[in-house]
Amino acid sequence: MLMSSQEFWQDISRASKIQQERKILDELLKEDKFCETHIENSRELLSMALESGEEDVLESIRRDLDEVENKLSEIEFNLILSEPVDKSDAIVSINSGAGGTESQDWVSMLLRMYLRWAEGRGFSTEVVDQLPGEEAGLKNVLFLVKGPYAYGYMKAEVGVHRLVRISPFDANARRHTSFASVAVIPDVPDEIVIDIKDSDLRIDVFRAGGHGGQGVNTTDSAVRITHLPTGIVVQCQNERSQHQNKATAMKILKARLYEIEMKKREEEMEKLHKEKKKIEWGSQIRSYVLQPYRLVKDHRTGYETGNADAVLDGNIDEFIKQYLLMMAREKNQ
Repeated sequence: MLMSSQEFWQDISRASKIQQERKILDELLKEDKFCETHIENSRELLSMALESGEEDVLESIRRDLDEVENKLSEIEFNLILSEPVDKSDAIVSINSGAGGTESQDWVSMLLRMYLRWAEGRGFSTEVVDQLPGEEAGLKNVLFLVKGPYAYGYMKAEVGVHRLVRISPFDANARRHTSFASVAVIPDVPDEIVIDIKDSDLRIDVFRAGGHGGQGVNTTDSAVRITHLPTGIVVQCQNERSQHQNKATAMKILKARLYEIEMKKREEEMEKLHKEKKKIEWGSQIRSYVLQPYRLVKDHRTGYETGNADAVLDGNIDEFIKQYLLMMAREKNQ
């Protein structure tokens, strides 16, 4: 067995990836066994119920089969995420749009929504970098979502998100519209080789502030890396050491270069999906209306809900599911 060999643990990174894949497959097999067992038990109970005429047994069978149906739907949904990088962790960035403080506060709200969603799925998260707004909120934020199929789920969130509400920053209590864009890239698996030459990098070290603010516990440990050929700039100041910040920044740079390479391949093969249009203000994928009524609507799938508070509290699974199912149908047409 591979995992029992001494050589397997010599490459910790590779061993960790294989363990994660095994965990995913074990969970699928467990769910498949659950469905198989419940269907067989329901078949036997149904035979007995038809002979005895006990209606309460029939109701129990209905509940069991409903549970099996839900479980099968979940298995089918996971099988939709079949791209090689769908199993990867996700690198997510949220950027404020036009609207100043309003849009910056909207970035903070979206960040909370995604962190709550990730927590509900048992994923871990890490805020890598953030730029606070002058009055409130965040101008932009970069964070990691770690867990099985994190990228496969989060890719459904790419695009412009629009908020309509009575502004808490407007003394006249007027209604404001704010925009923020969400970008998601996969944390590239180690087996995918991205060639980055040292001569193509400019690495700058700058001072990072501690959690105390006002320059408390500042150290020259934050790292900014510029990839000269593409102009891509990434930075990290969340880790405790310069070495850790550099490692995280390189990981993000590698993921962004991988994304560029994948887009080139898609263009060459003319397989770009029609929804992958340029992200620009006014082309929102989803609207969150809090005033004069409460409604969250996805403009790609048409799915909507009036429970806006639940959505902003992280209940976005149905939006993700509807989008991925729509993409799977279009891909198979």
